[in-house]
Amino acid sequence: MTTFAALMRLSLFILALTVCARARAADFVVIANPNSGIEKMSKDDVINIYMGRYRKLASGISAQPLDLANPVSEKSKFYSSMVNKELPEINSYWARLMFSGQGSPPRQVDSVEEIIDIVSNNKGAIAYIDKKKVDKRVKVVFDATQ
Repeated sequence: MTTFAALMRLSLFILALTVCARARAADFVVIANPNSGIEKMSKDDVINIYMGRYRKLASGISAQPLDLANPVSEKSKFYSSMVNKELPEINSYWARLMFSGQGSPPRQVDSVEEIIDIVSNNKGAIAYIDKKKVDKRVKVVFDATQ
């Protein structure tokens, strides 16, 4: 095999891995309380709430965004897919806002089960979870796969 052919195969393999990783990264949805007054959110709406630019949902209820603390890979996929930033960049962003008194990061929650419980009991809570873990207690307001 020539060097060129080997490089082409390696390039195609890396491209395939990248495509698969990006496809998997978008298997999340954003959920809200069924009584939140929110039917759908745009990607921009989700980003603006998670980055602290919007403090209220479109219905006027105070937004309470939740971050999935564990596994960190889910949180990383969310921010990478939504704002094209890695976690250290997100952490630095929030450190600057907190230092200047301009905001606080989303509340950290340890598990998907806890997230669903919080969202189902708080009208202003929103969160991202794996699409396969949605149950009837919450409503999908943004689907990253669409």
